[in-house]
Amino acid sequence: MENGGSKGDVPEDANAHCPGTQSEEAGKADSCAGCPNQQICATAPKGPDPDLVAIAERMATVKHKILVLSGKGGVGKSTFSAQLSFALAEKDHQVGLLDIDICGPSIPKMLGLEGQDIHQSNLGWSPIYVESNLGVMSIGFMLPNPDDAVIWRGPRKNGLIKQFLKDVDWGEIDYLVVDAPPGTSDEHISIVQYLQATEVDGAIVVTTPQQVSLIDVRKEINFCKKVGVPVLGVVENMSGLRQPFSDLKFMKPGAAGETDATEWAMNYIKENAPELLSVVACSEVFDSSRGGAEKMCHEMGVPFLGKVPMDPQLCKAAEEGRSCFADQRCSASAPALKSIIDNLIKNKAREGNN
Repeated sequence: MENGGSKGDVPEDANAHCPGTQSEEAGKADSCAGCPNQQICATAPKGPDPDLVAIAERMATVKHKILVLSGKGGVGKSTFSAQLSFALAEKDHQVGLLDIDICGPSIPKMLGLEGQDIHQSNLGWSPIYVESNLGVMSIGFMLPNPDDAVIWRGPRKNGLIKQFLKDVDWGEIDYLVVDAPPGTSDEHISIVQYLQATEVDGAIVVTTPQQVSLIDVRKEINFCKKVGVPVLGVVENMSGLRQPFSDLKFMKPGAAGETDATEWAMNYIKENAPELLSVVACSEVFDSSRGGAEKMCHEMGVPFLGKVPMDPQLCKAAEEGRSCFADQRCSASAPALKSIIDNLIKNKAREGNN
């Protein structure tokens, strides 16, 4: 689709030959007829947005800005964002984690910050800190009740994202990780527009191996290409179940239903095959017979960052709001995540030296 506006001011679902949201013809040109954005574009203020100057000034103290995206919900994007932030902080970087999933903010839960309130100072909104070098901002801190539904139209969601970017006092930080909702809608267009003058490092796209997820990830990658955001790479999450054999549960089917046979099975194994207790059990949960994310990355010309197995201990760490790197419990997922994050940092350092 060809459009008349610049990359940053043309909505993803715009008609062909869109004049751009900042044009005086926005919402009024012949090409705007039938566009889902027509009414918003016709009534929105035109010309340079004065808030973009405030955003640029605020973001001037942020060295690296990384978006974490997914084409589909439920692929573990927020879990990856949280663990990426934990990992960067544990490497002694100053880190901010911005949750712009307005309708489904899960970051406060995943960092153990539920029930916290935002405080305001002369410098702006203060992030909620997990550690002295890891601050978090989310609409989840603003809800009187965590069960409250956020029923907002696009303009109001965009307004809050803009306020996060221009009013949150991150201070001097090395990384700002932005956890976005799934898809390529209002929030994604807004975050790219608002940050377009501040040198976004790029986006990490999270997926699962099966085709139903990869179809949407291809759209996410194409969105990034259209709006000029570099794709830092794709992470294949939930890439098979890996669990220590000793953590497995066993069920015995019967006419009256299933009964727990774990104690019997473990005692039998200890007596007859104790060596199995040191083995890791693996299972393909999703169909990856078509090559999964790695093959897709090769076809689309984007980096493949690696695979993270489905690990019940990682799920537990996310539920409890803690880092999977702090102990040895996430033995299946933590090494995979560490390798991906180390490679990401090395690649960024290499680019900075070129």
